Amino acid sequence: MEIRHKETGSETARLAQNGSPASGFRLGSGDPLADLRSRSHFVIGQLGQSLDGHIATRTGHSKYINDSRGLTHLHALRGTVDAVLVGVGTVNDDDPLLTVRLCAGKSPARVIVDPKGRVFADARLFFDGGPETFILTDEALSHPLSESVRIIGLPCENGRLDPALMIAALHDAGFKRILVEGGSRTLSAFIDRGCLDRLHLIIAPMLIGGGYQGLNLSAVSTVDAALRPAVTLYHLGHDILCDCVFNTG
Repeated sequence: MEIRHKETGSETARLAQNGSPASGFRLGSGDPLADLRSRSHFVIGQLGQSLDGHIATRTGHSKYINDSRGLTHLHALRGTVDAVLVGVGTVNDDDPLLTVRLCAGKSPARVIVDPKGRVFADARLFFDGGPETFILTDEALSHPLSESVRIIGLPCENGRLDPALMIAALHDAGFKRILVEGGSRTLSAFIDRGCLDRLHLIIAPMLIGGGYQGLNLSAVSTVDAALRPAVTLYHLGHDILCDCVFNTG
């Protein structure tokens, strides 16, 4: 592994695999969202965590692991996409609005992955008068909120929806730029399925020592089989934003 740094951030640290550059680190400057604004379609995820890879303590406490600028960045990211997607656990646990409030930008449509019809009917996003909300669910299920929310039924296997089918359904609905905001299980499923083009991983300079893990991906047998995204690093307040590129198309 060769690592080179210059003040301009123009040098790249390359990880060699089988003798050829495979992935790398680059020191970035400016706006990490700049190139996304010109793209017509992409799927991006965001996750904030500690240095040791946790998103909450063992008691579930997480406010706040990351710098306040990380939250502003998340709102800016929402303002860059057509739809923001979260798992039902995120809605039930955090009761988010999923709107753009901390910066300029149009709030995206909101999409809940809820294959078993578990979402709380009194969640705030159903009553805030904000953007349209969709629920992706098992096509064989009569969802309890089918009278008040737009439902998209998809094939379900072992209680889970296929990320590739979710993306295809959202494309059919007119949503080409998609943010997978959480939770960690949903985000991990998109990475495992090869359905994430980019990931903004925000790392806080703290060690939690245990608790709720961030990414939980399928294990590989050898290092050669590991995912090796190209990564650009940005300062985000006290945190580091890792802009991980899996697919360049």
